[in-house]
Amino acid sequence: MRLLCLWFSVLMGGSALAQPAQNLILVTLDGVRWQEVFNGADSTLLFDPAYSRDTASARKQFWAATTTERRKRIMPFLWNMIGQQGQLYGNRQQGNRVNVSNPHWFSYPGYNEILSGYADDRIKSNDKIDNPNTTVLEFLNQQPGLAGKVAVFSSWDVIEAAVNEHRSGIPANSANEPTRPVTSADSVLSDMTTLYPRDFGDGVRADFLTYFSARQYVKQKQPRILFLSFDETDELAHAGRYYDHLRMVKSIDSYLADLWQLVQKMPQYAGKTAILVTTDHGRGHTPKARWKDHGTKTADSYQIWIAAMGPGIRATGEQAGGPVLFQNQIAATLARLLGFDFKSDHPVGAPIDTIIDATR
Repeated sequence: MRLLCLWFSVLMGGSALAQPAQNLILVTLDGVRWQEVFNGADSTLLFDPAYSRDTASARKQFWAATTTERRKRIMPFLWNMIGQQGQLYGNRQQGNRVNVSNPHWFSYPGYNEILSGYADDRIKSNDKIDNPNTTVLEFLNQQPGLAGKVAVFSSWDVIEAAVNEHRSGIPANSANEPTRPVTSADSVLSDMTTLYPRDFGDGVRADFLTYFSARQYVKQKQPRILFLSFDETDELAHAGRYYDHLRMVKSIDSYLADLWQLVQKMPQYAGKTAILVTTDHGRGHTPKARWKDHGTKTADSYQIWIAAMGPGIRATGEQAGGPVLFQNQIAATLARLLGFDFKSDHPVGAPIDTIIDATR
């Protein structure tokens, strides 16, 4: 029967993978290291008052005797849900490696690589310049049934350039741009966006405002594809605020848990939605002060991680061993989860075949 299904798929011009997911959520946490994702809090930073303003509270909230306990204290949804029902990549202590392939190891080159599947040498700064590359979001927005069903919500304003909102026509609600309220909830969110302190400048919106704006949009518009990009984790790290960085990571994890609960109650999404969570770059680790930094002058900040769950994704949990994976493979993996082969006028990294369950 399996051979018959494969033969029929070839005759129909498709791949062996039937379309297992109808909706897709992509989430990025800017500059979150694999070390915290897989090991939990770093004691050298957590117990140092130079990086944790209240070491007693930091210890109480994030420290535990084992790695397994510590990582769940930071990201309980990631480990209790995705870790049980999906897959996690990037624990280098288990011989599982995920790298960026761009040579810069900072944000815009990373977001371009995630979205376009291509490490483009032209993108070598964080300047807000429209992405010349076709992204997987733009590609999907051109597919039958998906046009107008793609949405982007980001805390950092450069993301709207990374998705090339002007060319693609994909709405990118970014940073502190004004919105047009439709409901009373929209009006409150708009007022909060305008009035809430901008701790990191006008180009960065508080992550909780990004989340609740996206949540409201999902309830109203029900997009088929949602890209949700958070930024404060990186800003807090650059500021050397390790305890606050961990608190923000945990907050974002709680947003993902809330979003997942929401979509499982909505007929369009329940049992039909895949989620992929990743980061744009890593951070330094030796000496410990290098945690604040990334880029080519900061060793090992090319190291990243990926988590995925949903229809069409095998529930194999934390991965060990295997070939090195690259950030440029994420775009094609996202398309394949929806049953498409991402094609563009630039090279595209191959889908991560261990994520895709071709037997369904």
